[in-house]
Formats: sequence, C-alpha cells, structure tokens
Amino acid sequence: MSQSHEPSCSDAGGPAGAGDDASRSDLPSHPIGGGGRRSPSGWLRATADAVRSVILALLVLFVMRAFVIEAFKIPTSSMEGTLMAGDFLLVNKAVYGAEIPGVGVNLPALAEPERGEVVVFNPPHEPSKHYVKRLVGMPGDTLKMQEKQLYLNDEPIQEPYARHADPHGDAVHPGMAWQSRFLAQGPRPGQYRPSRDNWGPIIIPPDRFFVLGDNRDNSEDSRYWGLVSREDIKGRPWIVYYSSEPELSPGLGWLREVRWGRIGGRIR
Repeated sequence: MSQSHEPSCSDAGGPAGAGDDASRSDLPSHPIGGGGRRSPSGWLRATADAVRSVILALLVLFVMRAFVIEAFKIPTSSMEGTLMAGDFLLVNKAVYGAEIPGVGVNLPALAEPERGEVVVFNPPHEPSKHYVKRLVGMPGDTLKMQEKQLYLNDEPIQEPYARHADPHGDAVHPGMAWQSRFLAQGPRPGQYRPSRDNWGPIIIPPDRFFVLGDNRDNSEDSRYWGLVSREDIKGRPWIVYYSSEPELSPGLGWLREVRWGRIGGRIR
C-alpha cells in the first residue's frame, strides 16, 4: 500500500505518532475490520437485528390496520359519482373509535358520525361484510322520499352527489316493509306500500342511522334492509390510493385500465 505524505510528527523528524501509523510497513495492508470475513457471532447479531426489524414492522402494520387505517376495495357501482367499482380506499378507523380485536371493546372515538359523511359499516343483514354508503339520517330525524327527492324534517335536501340512472321509473321491493314500524304517523302493517323513490316519512330511533348510496337507482341500502347501529359504523373513507377498471386486460393491458386521475383523490 502506498505511503501517505500528509504532514505528521514523523515528517518533522520526531518519533512516530498517531498521524503516520497508517503508513508503517509492519501493519496489515487493510483497515482493521474492513473487508474481512464476519465472525459467526457477527452474523448472529446481524440476523437477530434483521428479525427484530421485521417483527417491529409487522407489529406496526398490525396496529395501523387494527386501529388506524385499513384498505378496502369498492366492488359495485352503488356509490358511483363519488366512488367507482374498482376504487381502492384507505379508511380512517380511529375516527369513530376502532374496535380492539378479540375483545369487543372500542377505543374512544375522535368524532361522531355526521349527516352527509361517507361511512364504512357492517349492515344489519350481512354483519360480517363491510359496506360503503352516505349517511343521510341521524337519530331523531324524520326522513321521506317523494319522486326521488329526499326530505329531512319536511325540508328538501340539496344533494349534488346523488345520481339517478332511471330518472322516470320506480321500483317496489318487499324488503321495504320494515319501515312501517317507524312511520311518523304510527305503525301501519299491511297498509304501508313504499317504493324505491317514494317512502316515509319515518322517524330514525336513538342510536340508529339511515344510509343511502349516491347512485340512488342502483343501490341496496337502508331503504331495503334497515337502519345501521352506531356500533356498526367502523370508519370514514379518506383517500383513493388506487383505481382501475374492474375487468383488467391480460398481460400489460392493465396499464391502460388504471384510472390515474382518481388516484390520490379525497373522498367527500
């Protein structure tokens, strides 16, 4: 190895000092610890560090998924106009109080659900699944729909997000009979005949919420299967982190199906 000629004690004629140790011929030709083979104990320490890092990363991921943020995919068009089939969402689970897995206890909520918000929830008829709809009715509200227009406490609601794929039609669904128990004028079993676009007025009871899909003529929602309890509201969608057509082309054709303009969009 070539000798160094930087100024040092030995260059001035005195005894060799720390400044010229690297140029002495009786020392190894490579720096101590550099380029040599790692000892078995060194490999064990490195492996243990890597395992600890992986375990910590998995723990953080578990905590984030359980209590803070979870990813969901939109499979249907019931929220079209706001959300599209093929959208992938990040959902804020902490805002309404995330449930501690395996315990059945919820953490304190940061906020309460508000009218007009898009929410993720477990529907009463399929409690193991997650649905995404818009919250339109709060406890104590009186709701009705006449000719597709939604009314809150007898006042029409302006809903710029609502869409109607069947602007002139209507439909009858036998599942809507549940509404007769909550009619403002009292129960009318066997006499109440609601339809998709004409129903109510109904009064929302305590701790219950009424949700609708923004794609009103193509959405299964509270009109048909009933009210959502507070404890079943799980989170608030935050952002679209990926979006593509539901049916992807083979090979690299999927690149053409990505909806680049939707990625990163906030959900309102």
